[in-house]
Amino acid sequence: MILSRYNLKKINIPAVELPGEQIFELPEKILQFGTGVLLRGLPDYFIDKANRNGIFNGRIVVVKSTNTGSLTDFDMQDSLYTVYSKGIETGKQVNEQVICSAISRVLSATNDWDAILKVARNPHLQVVISNTTEVGIKLVKEDVSKHPPVSYPGKLLAILYERYKAFEGSEDSGLIIIPTELIVDNGKKLESIVLELAHLNKLEPAFMDWLESSNSFCNSLVDRIVPGKPDKVLSDELEAENGYIDNLSIMAETYSLWAIEGDDKIASVLTFSQADKGVVITPDIELFRELKLRLLNGSHTLSCAVAYLSGFKTVKEAMDDEHFTKFITQLMLNEIKPAIPCQIDDAVATDFAGKVLDRFRNPNIRHEWLSISMQYSTKIKMRVIPLLLNHYKQTDSVPMGMALGFAAFIRFMQIKGGTQGQYTGTANNTIYNVTDSQAEYFSNIWENADINTVVQNVLKNKELWDADLSILPGFEDAVIEQLNRINAKGQLELSTS
Repeated sequence: MILSRYNLKKINIPAVELPGEQIFELPEKILQFGTGVLLRGLPDYFIDKANRNGIFNGRIVVVKSTNTGSLTDFDMQDSLYTVYSKGIETGKQVNEQVICSAISRVLSATNDWDAILKVARNPHLQVVISNTTEVGIKLVKEDVSKHPPVSYPGKLLAILYERYKAFEGSEDSGLIIIPTELIVDNGKKLESIVLELAHLNKLEPAFMDWLESSNSFCNSLVDRIVPGKPDKVLSDELEAENGYIDNLSIMAETYSLWAIEGDDKIASVLTFSQADKGVVITPDIELFRELKLRLLNGSHTLSCAVAYLSGFKTVKEAMDDEHFTKFITQLMLNEIKPAIPCQIDDAVATDFAGKVLDRFRNPNIRHEWLSISMQYSTKIKMRVIPLLLNHYKQTDSVPMGMALGFAAFIRFMQIKGGTQGQYTGTANNTIYNVTDSQAEYFSNIWENADINTVVQNVLKNKELWDADLSILPGFEDAVIEQLNRINAKGQLELSTS
């Protein structure tokens, strides 16, 4: 039995939350660009929850912008899908199974552009959501009267222009646009591109005024690990247990956050925020960005090579080791948290750190350290260097956890070039691939050089870090000492760190 609106009445599993029939009659209030698992597992999940509670009362029309993949599963399942949320909260295992009914239909930008423009003329439409990847928010100088435009900003501008004409530029016909792409100030950047594109297309001044005054582009931040469809073994188990086939099902951790930058006027429209504390509407999302960037991403980055050189393949494997757990806990609470470069209440940061550790322990999420190591040097620069510099603004004491993390990173980047531009390293008698824009630099700097020279050259490289790290009191010596210890033993032993 395939999951569908008709077959819902045949599902009688207490553990599965089913949508009520009245949800299918709700108006379409949201236009969403992207069918990916993050959107379906986070914003769409929140909107579905609000609809169940009679709060937002609006469904989503999804636009599939690419030509890859098929819409068959969405059509066959009436756009229904199961969200399996599994995780640990305050030390306890949490499981949830929800059949999400937020999406009303999925349209192809290539084949259904007229239908998408018709959605733009829908008086119920209030919100546009997107996740077109970071590459999607870029300026493509194009004619937006094309059928359809090529870029996401081009498609969005065409939709806004269609709406402007349909409602004769009325003030209350404007939309709230919320990109979730993982770039800083995503809303502001999208708005600037759309405005520039409107100028390039020589659209009338009255439309330009309406575009700026009646529409709101909101910065937002999303945070939830959504690995995607369960593997075949688990899918078979779930199908046997629940009695239905779901080709759109997704796994997700229980933690979820959608921080949206907006005022009371924005909040009065985005009423789905009332259904879950994971949706936060606030005038400034910098606090949430810094917490995620430093305590989640920063701790991942600083501990990545430490874990991999210690022989752990996944985050969960590392968290099962008491010495690694002690290391990363002390790193987060004693070094990263005090060094976050903005004013954050200590209790808020401590609470967030605790949730991050719970997420790292989640046995249902297979997060590999080698995946985390991609573009390692860029991650160090963006996530770690501001913490290190801010630490030294507060004290001259050496942050030993950061020093170990930096030493392990340099050892991890002891690599050699191969065919077709590939770079590999060796640890624990295992060869691993390195994907990093600075791979050639590290390969060259390690060639025929001793540890002291390598560390000195890496730390003083201003082009790499936008700062000379060799002048930080005691840091260079600490990194050299840790790197010598790693090389002497051949494997990092955290029990002695």
